[in-house]
Amino acid sequence: MTARGQFITLEGIEGAGKSTHLETIRRLLAAQHHDVLVTREPGGTETAERIRAILLDRRGVMDPETELLLMFAARAEHLKVRIQPALNQGTWVVCDRFTDSTYAYQGGGRGFPMERIAALENHVQGAFRPDLTILFDVDVQTGLARAGNRGQADRFERESVAFFERVRKTFLDRAAQEPVRIRLVDASQPVETVEAALAGVLSRFCRQHDA
Repeated sequence: MTARGQFITLEGIEGAGKSTHLETIRRLLAAQHHDVLVTREPGGTETAERIRAILLDRRGVMDPETELLLMFAARAEHLKVRIQPALNQGTWVVCDRFTDSTYAYQGGGRGFPMERIAALENHVQGAFRPDLTILFDVDVQTGLARAGNRGQADRFERESVAFFERVRKTFLDRAAQEPVRIRLVDASQPVETVEAALAGVLSRFCRQHDA
């Protein structure tokens, strides 16, 4: 019987370096002889990518509840069509953002009640949660400066510094509440230092789950 794959999520504010280190993480896991699927949220399937385009459209104005429901609609599709089938086949899945981002952006940033987000989380995911979450932490000014070098800002990247301070605080609060699942990486350091930290986190995680 094939062992279930592990679900690893990457979190952080804009410019924290998640996308920069995706290939490093895939390579480190592959070196441990794991098949790896890399995906992202919102998105990951044809339908969810169309929802992503609506959510990120810089021309759009959206009610916070609409935004929240679209996030979970995309997530429901992503889970059923791509993530869970891959995990069931023994593939390890690495996802750029997941529900912690919803708590941080729609909860912390937009001020949507956390209990409402939790209710949607339970409805869409049931008991399903990430096995490991890597939180790339960087101060807001540094993160936004990095994000500004990527080209035209999307609807989220155009938010205020105060918005991202609330987002970052929510991420850090969640890391403090769940230190076993959420591993904090100082993303303000040089790329080589961050890569070494990632190697340490993933090596320990693989030892625990490959034993």
